Amino acid sequence: MKTSPVRPEDIARTVLSVPPLARLPDLALDRVANAKLIRHIEAGGIRTMMYGGNANFYHVGSYELAGILDFLAETAGEDTWMIPSIGPDYGKMIDQVDVMRSRAFPTAMVLPQSPPVSIDGIAAGLRRVADRFGRPLILYIKDEGRVTPDGVARLFEDGALCGVKYAIPRANPSEDAFLKELVRLIGTERIVSGMGERPAIAHLKDFKLAAFTSGLVCIAPRTSNSLLAAIRRSDWAEAERIRQIFVPAEDLREKHGFIPVLHDAVTFSGIADMGRMLPLLSNLPETLHAPVRKLASDLVAVEAQLTQKAA
Repeated sequence: MKTSPVRPEDIARTVLSVPPLARLPDLALDRVANAKLIRHIEAGGIRTMMYGGNANFYHVGSYELAGILDFLAETAGEDTWMIPSIGPDYGKMIDQVDVMRSRAFPTAMVLPQSPPVSIDGIAAGLRRVADRFGRPLILYIKDEGRVTPDGVARLFEDGALCGVKYAIPRANPSEDAFLKELVRLIGTERIVSGMGERPAIAHLKDFKLAAFTSGLVCIAPRTSNSLLAAIRRSDWAEAERIRQIFVPAEDLREKHGFIPVLHDAVTFSGIADMGRMLPLLSNLPETLHAPVRKLASDLVAVEAQLTQKAA
């Protein structure tokens, strides 16, 4: 596992995968299934795995955190960067960084805040958490009104942050005053687009962001990474062709739940059985199995073609 301090080139080196976390019927960690998914993602050329919302870290308790962290560190390839998450509330962050502090993870991502918060309160809390952790954090920005670009810039100046996952949805991702101001204040090399393939071209072309995160990369790592490669060589027609491969699946995720659709899609893909979802989330109803099986099958077929070409 990568344990060196976070550098801009780490953020930009591949698509940042955001995998689900497999569990057994009794909700214990399924080490075999999770290892299969990690190996599949690594085999597709992806070297960053961010365990956040798709892994349902919102509901991971202190009772199992140490075991999950140790499993991720032991299972990761030599140069694979594992990023666990903390939060979203302050008390949980403190408890979790106390567990992480004795381990070699170079950073952790702060989950988007949903309890009662204030802009100044979030900034003060993150400074305290980073100081207690002894390492800078990755901030996940999912909506406005909780942080400001200026506040984020000050957190970088204070050494509390090493990166931003930016995921505020816009009708037109090319028109984003918040992101424009954020880029002006902190630059582009530490910001990743955080909403999958859908806005990736706009974010990387118009705002020059370092890379993008993806859930569907867990099923089709070569395909998603080829989108990043097309963007970086400014082959916009090819980039758009690849992006369209992911749009139907992202539409289904948006309609029926980003996290459960991905969780069950990985199972239906045959890569690994993700099992039951940790409460307070649940697996998809049977009425949605057919369309999710199809999206998984379609992505597997596209990925197989790329894998065959690479061979």
